[in-house]
Amino acid sequence: MIKRKIINDPVFGFITIPNDFVYALICHPNMQRLNRIRQLGLAPFVYPGAQHTRFHHSIGAMYLMDEALKTLREKGHTITEEEQNGALAAILLHDIGHGPFSHVLEHALVTNVHHEELSLLMMEQMNRECHGSLQTAIDIFTDRYPKGFLHQLVSGQLDVDRLDYLRRDSFFTGVSEGNIGSARIIKMLDLKDERLVVESKGIYSIENFLMSRRLMYWQVYLHKTAVAAEKMMINTLRRARHLSMEGEMLFASPALSYFLHNNPALEDFKGEGEALTHFMNLDDNDIWSALKVWSTHPDTVLSVMSEAMVNRRLFRIEISEQPFGEERAEKLKKFFAEKYRITEQEAACFISSDKLSTDMYSEKDDSIDILYKDGTVKDISRASDMLNIELLSKKVVKHYFAYLRS
Repeated sequence: MIKRKIINDPVFGFITIPNDFVYALICHPNMQRLNRIRQLGLAPFVYPGAQHTRFHHSIGAMYLMDEALKTLREKGHTITEEEQNGALAAILLHDIGHGPFSHVLEHALVTNVHHEELSLLMMEQMNRECHGSLQTAIDIFTDRYPKGFLHQLVSGQLDVDRLDYLRRDSFFTGVSEGNIGSARIIKMLDLKDERLVVESKGIYSIENFLMSRRLMYWQVYLHKTAVAAEKMMINTLRRARHLSMEGEMLFASPALSYFLHNNPALEDFKGEGEALTHFMNLDDNDIWSALKVWSTHPDTVLSVMSEAMVNRRLFRIEISEQPFGEERAEKLKKFFAEKYRITEQEAACFISSDKLSTDMYSEKDDSIDILYKDGTVKDISRASDMLNIELLSKKVVKHYFAYLRS
């Protein structure tokens, strides 16, 4: 008798691992590393309960993928065992290219390479280890597999990635607006001409999904305090890299030290080079350990910023519809330079000013199609009589000005 392996998930309950192939992937070091990377980066500074990890999210997304494939099979669509395993593997591994604090590293240390490119490189390395058993997963992940709906389920306007993270992030932050009806949406999925569609009776669940996503962006993902923490972390790491590039030997793990002293491009991560090896050893713990030691470093900028990060004295932040002028930044630079007896160039590390923007829905990217009983298909923007799709798809831009608390 085969003993089934089960994970007790706080969001979806008991999740059964489908087979040994999937279980082996879950046990792989690249997946286990995600246990040490928080899903919401620095958002726990705002929502203390948001301690869930990229691993939690990947397991939840795998469960929803399995449920979606079951639904499509029940509706008469052929999905082979190889395609099922490929889709499950693709969604399980879709986040393995994330660095510490999820997106923060892309703006501070690994600045020339997107996390999805790193995910693909790591999947290809694992595929070599597994003698080609991940090739279908890679083809689905890169949208090269003939059945395009499998890629849509991994990466699209209505993918299982989003269906999980909205529910999960809502659960752990306590922000109820993200609590979408993922189970109902999945039960309403179908295929039309090998493309993913939603049965017309599920239209209200889709409307709720789109509105929830918009609300979650401004309440959680782009919450101003979380943004302040992220900009402070980025400036701290940039200062550490600046000192390292000038020959300072800062306390750091071998993995972090590599990225403080080097600025690898995509080519450096390919093959069996040290860039990818060091990246696979990098997680949130490397950064926090370094920050605790750097908080007593002789360099004033590094120590002030590190100590503030460790003890949650985050940048003060202001949000505006209009850009902030240069005068205020210059005045603050002079103030910090005098207070800490540093140069104005160094004092610039205590300030961050830029803009935030987000696009919520665009049918040009990958539309959400509604299937009616007569076989006709309409994009949600035309099918919905409730959503103001122009408002929903409008690009919102907000400017911020963040600075060290004096």
